[in-house]
Amino acid sequence: MDTRLSSALAAGKLAGLLSRRLGAGGGTTLPGELAALVDPHVLAKLAERLSRGCVVVTGTNGKTTTSRLISNVLTAAGWRPVHNRAGANLLSGITSALVNRSGLRGRLPADVGLFEVDEAVMPEAVGPLEPRVVILTNLFRDQLDRYGEVDYLAGLWRKALAGLPADSTVVLNADDPLVASLGEGIRARVVHYGVDDERVGASQLEHAADSKVCVACGAPYDYSVAYYGHVGKYRCPRCGRGRPAPAVAARRVDLVGVEGACLAVATPAGEMALRLSLPGVYNVYNALAATAGCLALGVEPAAIKSGVERFVAAFGRIERVHVGDKTAFLALVKNPVGFNQVIRTVFGGPAAATSPADAEPRNALILINDHFADGTDISWLWDVDFELLRSRVGFVVVGGTRAEDMLVRLKYAGVDTSRLVLAREPEAALKLGLGRTPSHGTLYVLPTYTAMLEVRGVLGKWRYVERFWEN
Repeated sequence: MDTRLSSALAAGKLAGLLSRRLGAGGGTTLPGELAALVDPHVLAKLAERLSRGCVVVTGTNGKTTTSRLISNVLTAAGWRPVHNRAGANLLSGITSALVNRSGLRGRLPADVGLFEVDEAVMPEAVGPLEPRVVILTNLFRDQLDRYGEVDYLAGLWRKALAGLPADSTVVLNADDPLVASLGEGIRARVVHYGVDDERVGASQLEHAADSKVCVACGAPYDYSVAYYGHVGKYRCPRCGRGRPAPAVAARRVDLVGVEGACLAVATPAGEMALRLSLPGVYNVYNALAATAGCLALGVEPAAIKSGVERFVAAFGRIERVHVGDKTAFLALVKNPVGFNQVIRTVFGGPAAATSPADAEPRNALILINDHFADGTDISWLWDVDFELLRSRVGFVVVGGTRAEDMLVRLKYAGVDTSRLVLAREPEAALKLGLGRTPSHGTLYVLPTYTAMLEVRGVLGKWRYVERFWEN
Protein backbone atom coordinates (compact mmCIF):
# COMPACT_ATOMS: atom_id res chain seq x y z
CA MET A 1 0.00 0.00 0.00
CA ASP A 2 1.29 3.46 -0.98
CA THR A 3 0.58 5.45 2.21
CA ARG A 4 1.68 8.75 0.69
CA LEU A 5 -0.69 8.30 -2.24
CA SER A 6 -3.54 7.37 0.11
CA SER A 7 -2.88 10.47 2.21
CA ALA A 8 -2.89 12.63 -0.92
CA LEU A 9 -6.17 11.13 -2.07
CA ALA A 10 -7.78 11.63 1.33
CA ALA A 11 -6.72 15.29 1.41
CA GLY A 12 -7.94 15.89 -2.12
CA LYS A 13 -11.27 14.17 -1.61
CA LEU A 14 -11.93 16.09 1.60
CA ALA A 15 -11.15 19.38 -0.17
CA GLY A 16 -13.57 18.53 -2.97
CA LEU A 17 -16.32 17.56 -0.55
CA LEU A 18 -15.95 20.78 1.43
CA SER A 19 -15.85 22.88 -1.74
CA ARG A 20 -19.16 21.44 -2.93
CA ARG A 21 -20.82 21.52 0.50
CA LEU A 22 -19.85 25.14 1.07
CA GLY A 23 -20.93 26.19 -2.42
CA ALA A 24 -17.39 27.33 -3.28
CA GLY A 25 -17.24 25.30 -6.49
CA GLY A 26 -17.48 21.84 -7.97
CA GLY A 27 -14.18 20.50 -6.67
CA THR A 28 -12.70 20.56 -10.16
CA THR A 29 -9.27 22.01 -9.24
CA LEU A 30 -8.72 22.18 -5.46
CA PRO A 31 -8.57 18.38 -4.89
CA GLY A 32 -5.74 18.09 -7.40
CA GLU A 33 -3.82 21.01 -5.93
CA LEU A 34 -3.91 19.61 -2.41
CA ALA A 35 -3.24 16.03 -3.47
CA ALA A 36 -0.15 17.15 -5.39
CA LEU A 37 1.14 19.00 -2.33
CA VAL A 38 0.99 15.77 -0.33
CA ASP A 39 2.32 13.54 -3.12
CA PRO A 40 3.94 15.34 -6.09
CA HIS A 41 3.71 12.12 -8.13
CA VAL A 42 -0.02 11.57 -7.62
CA LEU A 43 -0.88 12.30 -11.26
CA ALA A 44 1.61 9.81 -12.69
CA LYS A 45 0.73 7.15 -10.10
CA LEU A 46 -2.98 7.30 -10.92
CA ALA A 47 -2.51 7.56 -14.68
CA GLU A 48 -0.39 4.40 -14.83
CA ARG A 49 -3.29 2.44 -13.29
CA LEU A 50 -5.48 3.01 -16.37
CA SER A 51 -5.28 -0.21 -18.38
CA ARG A 52 -6.14 1.43 -21.73
CA GLY A 53 -3.85 4.42 -21.22
CA CYS A 54 -4.55 8.12 -21.65
CA VAL A 55 -5.72 10.48 -24.38
CA VAL A 56 -4.65 14.15 -24.40
CA VAL A 57 -6.62 16.74 -26.40
CA THR A 58 -5.28 20.25 -26.84
CA GLY A 59 -5.49 23.20 -29.22
CA THR A 60 -6.75 26.77 -29.29
CA ASN A 61 -10.33 25.96 -30.24
CA GLY A 62 -12.39 22.79 -29.92
CA LYS A 63 -10.73 21.06 -26.95
CA THR A 64 -13.87 20.72 -24.85
CA THR A 65 -16.17 19.67 -27.68
CA THR A 66 -13.66 17.19 -29.13
CA SER A 67 -12.94 15.57 -25.77
CA ARG A 68 -16.66 15.29 -24.98
CA LEU A 69 -17.29 13.72 -28.38
CA ILE A 70 -14.58 11.16 -27.62
CA SER A 71 -16.12 10.50 -24.19
CA ASN A 72 -19.46 9.78 -25.85
CA VAL A 73 -17.81 7.39 -28.30
CA LEU A 74 -15.79 5.55 -25.66
CA THR A 75 -18.90 5.10 -23.51
CA ALA A 76 -20.81 3.78 -26.53
CA ALA A 77 -17.95 1.31 -27.06
CA GLY A 78 -18.24 0.04 -23.49
CA TRP A 79 -15.07 1.73 -22.26
CA ARG A 80 -14.96 3.49 -18.88
CA PRO A 81 -13.31 6.90 -19.26
CA VAL A 82 -12.23 9.22 -16.47
CA HIS A 83 -12.54 12.70 -17.95
CA ASN A 84 -12.03 16.29 -16.77
CA ARG A 85 -15.45 16.93 -18.19
CA ALA A 86 -16.01 20.31 -16.53
CA GLY A 87 -13.16 21.76 -18.59
CA ALA A 88 -10.65 22.34 -15.76
CA ASN A 89 -7.67 21.77 -18.05
CA LEU A 90 -4.62 22.77 -16.02
CA LEU A 91 -2.63 20.08 -14.18
CA SER A 92 -4.74 20.69 -11.06
CA GLY A 93 -7.94 19.98 -13.01
CA ILE A 94 -6.55 16.83 -14.62
CA THR A 95 -5.33 15.57 -11.26
CA SER A 96 -8.67 16.44 -9.65
CA ALA A 97 -10.55 14.34 -12.21
CA LEU A 98 -8.46 11.31 -11.23
CA VAL A 99 -8.53 12.02 -7.49
CA ASN A 100 -12.33 12.46 -7.48
CA ARG A 101 -12.86 9.11 -9.23
CA SER A 102 -10.25 7.15 -7.31
CA GLY A 103 -10.68 5.13 -4.14
CA LEU A 104 -8.49 5.93 -1.15
CA ARG A 105 -6.02 3.20 -2.20
CA GLY A 106 -5.81 4.49 -5.75
CA ARG A 107 -8.20 2.07 -7.40
CA LEU A 108 -10.02 3.60 -10.35
CA PRO A 109 -13.41 2.46 -11.70
CA ALA A 110 -12.14 3.48 -15.15
CA ASP A 111 -9.89 2.01 -17.81
CA VAL A 112 -8.93 5.06 -19.90
CA GLY A 113 -8.02 8.66 -19.12
CA LEU A 114 -9.43 11.37 -21.38
CA PHE A 115 -8.02 14.80 -20.67
CA GLU A 116 -8.60 18.18 -22.24
CA VAL A 117 -5.34 20.06 -21.65
CA ASP A 118 -4.54 23.78 -21.78
CA GLU A 119 -2.28 24.66 -24.71
CA ALA A 120 0.59 25.92 -22.58
CA VAL A 121 0.26 23.08 -20.05
CA MET A 122 0.36 20.25 -22.60
CA PRO A 123 4.17 19.76 -22.41
CA GLU A 124 3.95 19.42 -18.60
CA ALA A 125 1.07 16.93 -18.86
CA VAL A 126 2.67 14.59 -21.40
CA GLY A 127 5.35 13.37 -18.96
CA PRO A 128 3.20 12.08 -16.08
CA LEU A 129 0.31 10.94 -18.31
CA GLU A 130 2.44 9.09 -20.91
CA PRO A 131 -0.46 9.42 -23.38
CA ARG A 132 -1.33 6.71 -25.82
CA VAL A 133 -2.92 9.29 -28.15
CA VAL A 134 -2.33 13.06 -28.42
CA ILE A 135 -4.80 15.13 -30.46
CA LEU A 136 -3.89 18.65 -31.62
CA THR A 137 -6.91 20.51 -33.02
CA ASN A 138 -5.55 23.88 -34.24
CA LEU A 139 -3.35 26.80 -33.27
CA PHE A 140 -4.62 30.39 -33.41
CA ARG A 141 -3.81 33.66 -31.67
CA ASP A 142 -5.55 33.54 -28.30
CA GLN A 143 -4.89 35.34 -25.02
CA LEU A 144 -1.63 36.97 -26.12
CA ASP A 145 -1.03 38.08 -22.53
CA ARG A 146 -0.76 34.40 -21.51
CA TYR A 147 0.47 32.48 -24.54
CA GLY A 148 2.31 34.89 -26.83
CA GLU A 149 2.34 34.21 -30.56
CA VAL A 150 1.44 30.88 -32.16
CA ASP A 151 5.05 30.04 -33.06
CA TYR A 152 5.98 30.03 -29.37
CA LEU A 153 3.31 27.45 -28.52
CA ALA A 154 4.18 25.39 -31.58
CA GLY A 155 7.76 25.21 -30.31
CA LEU A 156 6.58 23.93 -26.91
CA TRP A 157 4.38 21.31 -28.56
CA ARG A 158 7.17 20.20 -30.90
CA LYS A 159 9.50 19.49 -27.96
CA ALA A 160 6.76 17.59 -26.10
CA LEU A 161 5.90 15.42 -29.12
CA ALA A 162 9.57 14.62 -29.72
CA GLY A 163 9.62 12.74 -26.42
CA LEU A 164 6.72 10.41 -27.25
CA PRO A 165 7.56 6.75 -27.89
CA ALA A 166 6.93 4.91 -31.15
CA ASP A 167 3.81 3.19 -29.80
CA SER A 168 2.02 6.53 -29.21
CA THR A 169 -0.14 8.17 -31.88
CA VAL A 170 -0.28 11.88 -32.65
CA VAL A 171 -3.47 13.07 -34.38
CA LEU A 172 -2.97 16.33 -36.29
CA ASN A 173 -5.15 18.73 -38.26
CA ALA A 174 -3.79 18.47 -41.82
CA ASP A 175 -5.47 21.76 -42.78
CA ASP A 176 -3.65 23.87 -40.17
CA PRO A 177 -0.11 24.32 -41.61
CA LEU A 178 1.63 24.85 -38.29
CA VAL A 179 -0.12 21.93 -36.58
CA ALA A 180 0.38 19.60 -39.54
CA SER A 181 4.12 20.30 -39.51
CA LEU A 182 4.47 19.03 -35.94
CA GLY A 183 4.34 15.42 -37.13
CA GLU A 184 7.70 15.68 -38.91
CA GLY A 185 10.71 13.95 -37.38
CA ILE A 186 9.00 12.36 -34.37
CA ARG A 187 9.00 8.68 -33.37
CA ALA A 188 5.27 8.46 -32.68
CA ARG A 189 2.84 7.35 -35.35
CA VAL A 190 1.16 10.33 -37.06
CA VAL A 191 -2.44 10.48 -38.32
CA HIS A 192 -3.82 13.53 -40.13
CA TYR A 193 -7.45 14.57 -40.53
CA GLY A 194 -9.01 17.28 -42.68
CA VAL A 195 -11.84 18.50 -44.92
CA ASP A 196 -11.79 17.72 -48.65
CA ASP A 197 -15.13 19.31 -49.63
CA GLU A 198 -14.19 22.71 -51.06
CA ARG A 199 -17.83 23.83 -51.31
CA VAL A 200 -17.79 24.84 -47.63
CA GLY A 201 -14.69 27.02 -47.98
CA ALA A 202 -13.79 30.36 -49.52
CA SER A 203 -11.29 31.30 -52.20
CA GLN A 204 -9.40 33.72 -49.95
CA LEU A 205 -8.10 33.74 -46.38
CA GLU A 206 -9.89 35.73 -43.71
CA HIS A 207 -7.80 38.67 -42.55
CA ALA A 208 -7.75 37.03 -39.08
CA ALA A 209 -5.46 34.26 -40.36
CA ASP A 210 -2.27 33.57 -38.40
CA SER A 211 -0.06 30.89 -40.02
CA LYS A 212 0.16 32.20 -43.56
CA VAL A 213 3.82 31.52 -44.41
CA CYS A 214 5.71 28.29 -45.00
CA VAL A 215 7.26 26.85 -41.86
CA ALA A 216 10.26 25.68 -43.91
CA CYS A 217 11.18 28.63 -46.15
CA GLY A 218 8.99 31.55 -45.09
CA ALA A 219 7.24 32.07 -48.43
CA PRO A 220 3.49 32.87 -48.32
CA TYR A 221 1.33 29.80 -48.87
CA ASP A 222 -0.97 29.52 -51.88
CA TYR A 223 -4.46 28.42 -50.80
CA SER A 224 -6.82 26.64 -53.17
CA VAL A 225 -9.51 26.92 -50.47
CA ALA A 226 -9.69 28.43 -46.98
CA TYR A 227 -12.21 26.93 -44.56
CA TYR A 228 -11.68 29.35 -41.67
CA GLY A 229 -8.77 31.40 -40.38
CA HIS A 230 -5.64 29.88 -41.92
CA VAL A 231 -7.18 26.40 -42.02
CA GLY A 232 -7.55 25.10 -45.56
CA LYS A 233 -5.74 23.49 -48.51
CA TYR A 234 -2.35 25.11 -48.93
CA ARG A 235 0.94 24.70 -50.76
CA CYS A 236 4.22 26.60 -50.70
CA PRO A 237 5.03 27.86 -54.22
CA ARG A 238 8.76 28.09 -53.38
CA CYS A 239 9.69 24.78 -51.74
CA GLY A 240 6.62 22.70 -52.55
CA ARG A 241 5.71 21.88 -48.95
CA GLY A 242 1.95 21.46 -48.70
CA ARG A 243 -0.99 19.95 -46.93
CA PRO A 244 -0.45 16.26 -46.06
CA ALA A 245 -3.09 13.84 -47.31
CA PRO A 246 -5.53 13.24 -44.42
CA ALA A 247 -6.22 9.64 -43.43
CA VAL A 248 -9.57 10.75 -41.99
CA ALA A 249 -11.24 13.16 -44.42
CA ALA A 250 -14.66 14.76 -44.80
CA ARG A 251 -15.33 14.04 -48.48
CA ARG A 252 -18.74 15.71 -48.37
CA VAL A 253 -20.04 18.32 -45.92
CA ASP A 254 -23.64 19.51 -46.00
CA LEU A 255 -24.18 22.32 -43.49
CA VAL A 256 -27.71 22.76 -42.14
CA GLY A 257 -27.63 26.26 -40.65
CA VAL A 258 -27.58 26.25 -36.85
CA GLU A 259 -29.03 22.74 -36.75
CA GLY A 260 -25.87 20.84 -37.62
CA ALA A 261 -24.25 19.08 -40.56
CA CYS A 262 -24.24 15.82 -42.52
CA LEU A 263 -20.86 14.30 -43.36
CA ALA A 264 -19.43 11.58 -45.56
CA VAL A 265 -16.10 10.70 -43.93
CA ALA A 266 -13.39 8.54 -45.47
CA THR A 267 -11.33 6.57 -42.93
CA PRO A 268 -8.86 3.65 -43.01
CA ALA A 269 -11.77 1.53 -41.71
CA GLY A 270 -14.09 2.54 -44.56
CA GLU A 271 -16.48 5.41 -45.25
CA MET A 272 -18.78 6.67 -42.50
CA ALA A 273 -21.94 8.76 -42.80
CA LEU A 274 -22.30 11.04 -39.78
CA ARG A 275 -25.10 13.37 -38.75
CA LEU A 276 -23.92 16.13 -36.37
CA SER A 277 -26.15 18.20 -34.12
CA LEU A 278 -23.30 20.73 -34.00
CA PRO A 279 -23.35 23.53 -36.59
CA GLY A 280 -20.49 25.11 -38.51
CA VAL A 281 -17.33 24.00 -40.29
CA TYR A 282 -15.32 24.29 -37.07
CA ASN A 283 -17.47 21.59 -35.47
CA VAL A 284 -16.91 19.38 -38.52
CA TYR A 285 -13.22 19.54 -37.60
CA ASN A 286 -14.03 18.63 -33.99
CA ALA A 287 -15.94 15.57 -35.18
CA LEU A 288 -13.07 14.56 -37.49
CA ALA A 289 -10.53 14.93 -34.66
CA ALA A 290 -12.67 12.76 -32.39
CA THR A 291 -13.15 10.16 -35.12
CA ALA A 292 -9.43 9.99 -35.91
CA GLY A 293 -8.53 9.78 -32.21
CA CYS A 294 -10.99 6.98 -31.53
CA LEU A 295 -9.83 5.00 -34.55
CA ALA A 296 -6.27 5.35 -33.25
CA LEU A 297 -7.45 3.80 -29.98
CA GLY A 298 -8.95 0.87 -31.86
CA VAL A 299 -12.63 1.75 -31.36
CA GLU A 300 -15.02 0.17 -33.85
CA PRO A 301 -16.64 2.48 -36.47
CA ALA A 302 -20.15 1.57 -35.29
CA ALA A 303 -19.41 2.89 -31.80
CA ILE A 304 -17.87 6.05 -33.29
CA LYS A 305 -20.99 6.72 -35.35
CA SER A 306 -23.27 6.07 -32.36
CA GLY A 307 -21.27 8.27 -29.99
CA VAL A 308 -20.90 11.18 -32.42
CA GLU A 309 -24.52 11.20 -33.54
CA ARG A 310 -25.92 11.06 -30.00
CA PHE A 311 -23.68 13.88 -28.80
CA VAL A 312 -25.21 16.87 -27.03
CA ALA A 313 -23.13 20.07 -27.05
CA ALA A 314 -20.96 20.93 -24.05
CA PHE A 315 -22.09 23.68 -21.72
CA GLY A 316 -21.89 27.08 -23.40
CA ARG A 317 -20.63 25.64 -26.69
CA ILE A 318 -23.67 25.68 -28.96
CA GLU A 319 -25.97 25.00 -26.01
CA ARG A 320 -29.71 25.56 -26.36
CA VAL A 321 -31.52 26.48 -23.13
CA HIS A 322 -35.29 26.77 -23.09
CA VAL A 323 -36.39 29.72 -20.97
CA GLY A 324 -40.17 29.61 -20.86
CA ASP A 325 -41.37 29.81 -24.45
CA LYS A 326 -38.05 31.26 -25.67
CA THR A 327 -34.60 29.80 -26.34
CA ALA A 328 -31.19 31.08 -25.31
CA PHE A 329 -28.59 29.79 -27.78
CA LEU A 330 -25.16 29.95 -26.09
CA ALA A 331 -22.03 30.01 -28.25
CA LEU A 332 -18.69 30.63 -26.54
CA VAL A 333 -16.42 33.20 -28.24
CA LYS A 334 -12.82 33.78 -27.20
CA ASN A 335 -10.64 34.78 -30.17
CA PRO A 336 -11.00 36.28 -33.67
CA VAL A 337 -11.15 33.02 -35.64
CA GLY A 338 -13.67 31.41 -33.29
CA PHE A 339 -15.84 34.53 -33.14
CA ASN A 340 -15.85 34.77 -36.94
CA GLN A 341 -16.99 31.17 -37.23
CA VAL A 342 -19.83 31.76 -34.77
CA ILE A 343 -20.93 34.89 -36.67
CA ARG A 344 -20.91 33.03 -39.98
CA THR A 345 -22.74 30.04 -38.53
CA VAL A 346 -25.41 31.99 -36.63
CA PHE A 347 -25.92 35.01 -38.85
CA GLY A 348 -24.95 33.60 -42.25
CA GLY A 349 -22.04 34.31 -44.54
CA PRO A 350 -19.34 32.38 -46.40
CA ALA A 351 -19.24 28.67 -45.55
CA ALA A 352 -22.55 28.82 -43.68
CA ALA A 353 -25.56 27.17 -45.27
CA THR A 354 -28.60 29.40 -44.98
CA SER A 355 -32.27 29.03 -45.76
CA PRO A 356 -34.75 31.91 -46.34
CA ALA A 357 -35.68 31.72 -42.63
CA ASP A 358 -32.00 31.94 -41.68
CA ALA A 359 -31.70 35.20 -43.64
CA GLU A 360 -34.05 37.01 -41.24
CA PRO A 361 -32.34 39.33 -38.72
CA ARG A 362 -31.43 37.61 -35.47
CA ASN A 363 -31.18 39.01 -31.98
CA ALA A 364 -27.96 38.80 -30.00
CA LEU A 365 -26.47 39.28 -26.54
CA ILE A 366 -22.69 39.82 -26.62
CA LEU A 367 -20.84 39.66 -23.28
CA ILE A 368 -17.14 40.52 -23.24
CA ASN A 369 -15.06 40.09 -20.06
CA ASP A 370 -11.33 40.67 -19.62
CA HIS A 371 -10.59 38.48 -16.61
CA PHE A 372 -7.48 36.28 -16.57
CA ALA A 373 -9.30 33.24 -17.98
CA ASP A 374 -10.61 35.35 -20.89
CA GLY A 375 -7.34 37.11 -21.65
CA THR A 376 -6.84 40.64 -20.38
CA ASP A 377 -5.95 42.02 -23.83
CA ILE A 378 -9.22 42.51 -25.74
CA SER A 379 -7.69 44.27 -28.75
CA TRP A 380 -8.54 41.10 -30.69
CA LEU A 381 -12.10 42.39 -31.04
CA TRP A 382 -10.85 44.59 -33.90
CA ASP A 383 -9.87 41.47 -35.86
CA VAL A 384 -13.42 40.03 -35.75
CA ASP A 385 -15.59 40.56 -38.82
CA PHE A 386 -18.46 42.33 -37.06
CA GLU A 387 -19.18 44.09 -40.36
CA LEU A 388 -21.13 40.95 -41.29
CA LEU A 389 -23.74 41.93 -38.69
CA ARG A 390 -24.73 45.23 -40.30
CA SER A 391 -27.90 43.93 -41.96
CA ARG A 392 -28.25 40.68 -40.04
CA VAL A 393 -29.17 41.68 -36.48
CA GLY A 394 -32.49 42.85 -35.07
CA PHE A 395 -30.93 44.15 -31.85
CA VAL A 396 -27.73 43.57 -29.90
CA VAL A 397 -27.56 43.78 -26.11
CA VAL A 398 -23.95 44.35 -25.03
CA GLY A 399 -22.61 43.56 -21.57
CA GLY A 400 -19.60 42.43 -19.57
CA THR A 401 -16.62 44.24 -18.09
CA ARG A 402 -15.62 45.55 -21.54
CA ALA A 403 -19.12 46.33 -22.79
CA GLU A 404 -18.19 49.85 -23.86
CA ASP A 405 -15.29 48.57 -25.98
CA MET A 406 -17.68 46.18 -27.68
CA LEU A 407 -20.15 48.99 -28.38
CA VAL A 408 -17.42 51.08 -29.99
CA ARG A 409 -16.34 48.12 -32.14
CA LEU A 410 -19.91 47.54 -33.35
CA LYS A 411 -20.34 51.23 -34.12
CA TYR A 412 -17.22 51.24 -36.29
CA ALA A 413 -18.41 48.02 -37.94
CA GLY A 414 -21.40 49.97 -39.20
CA VAL A 415 -24.09 48.36 -37.05
CA ASP A 416 -26.97 50.82 -36.62
CA THR A 417 -26.51 52.31 -33.14
CA SER A 418 -30.30 52.38 -32.64
CA ARG A 419 -30.09 48.57 -32.49
CA LEU A 420 -27.46 48.56 -29.72
CA VAL A 421 -28.36 48.38 -26.01
CA LEU A 422 -25.93 48.53 -23.07
CA ALA A 423 -26.49 46.37 -19.97
CA ARG A 424 -23.16 45.58 -18.26
CA GLU A 425 -24.33 43.05 -15.64
CA PRO A 426 -25.04 39.54 -17.00
CA GLU A 427 -28.39 39.04 -15.27
CA ALA A 428 -29.73 42.41 -16.36
CA ALA A 429 -28.41 41.86 -19.89
CA LEU A 430 -30.00 38.41 -20.13
CA LYS A 431 -33.34 39.69 -18.82
CA LEU A 432 -33.27 42.56 -21.30
CA GLY A 433 -32.34 40.34 -24.22
CA LEU A 434 -34.96 37.72 -23.47
CA GLY A 435 -37.52 40.44 -22.80
CA ARG A 436 -37.00 41.81 -26.30
CA THR A 437 -37.11 38.35 -27.87
CA PRO A 438 -40.58 37.38 -29.21
CA SER A 439 -42.42 34.27 -28.01
CA HIS A 440 -40.96 31.08 -29.50
CA GLY A 441 -37.95 33.14 -30.64
CA THR A 442 -34.24 32.69 -30.01
CA LEU A 443 -31.72 34.98 -28.34
CA TYR A 444 -28.18 34.24 -29.55
CA VAL A 445 -25.85 34.67 -26.55
CA LEU A 446 -22.17 35.14 -27.46
CA PRO A 447 -20.03 35.32 -24.28
CA THR A 448 -16.34 35.06 -23.49
CA TYR A 449 -15.38 32.25 -21.09
CA THR A 450 -16.03 33.87 -17.70
CA ALA A 451 -19.08 35.63 -19.08
CA MET A 452 -20.40 32.25 -20.22
CA LEU A 453 -20.03 30.92 -16.67
CA GLU A 454 -21.87 34.00 -15.38
CA VAL A 455 -24.72 33.52 -17.86
CA ARG A 456 -25.03 29.86 -16.92
CA GLY A 457 -24.95 30.90 -13.27
CA VAL A 458 -27.95 33.15 -13.91
CA LEU A 459 -29.75 30.39 -15.83
CA GLY A 460 -28.96 28.01 -12.97
CA LYS A 461 -30.34 30.49 -10.45
CA TRP A 462 -33.50 30.61 -12.55
CA ARG A 463 -33.54 26.76 -12.50
CA TYR A 464 -33.08 26.29 -16.25
CA VAL A 465 -29.66 24.56 -16.25
CA GLU A 466 -27.48 22.43 -14.01
CA ARG A 467 -24.24 23.74 -12.55
CA PHE A 468 -21.45 23.40 -15.12
CA TRP A 469 -19.53 20.68 -13.22
CA GLU A 470 -22.71 18.55 -13.20
CA ASN A 471 -23.35 18.95 -16.94
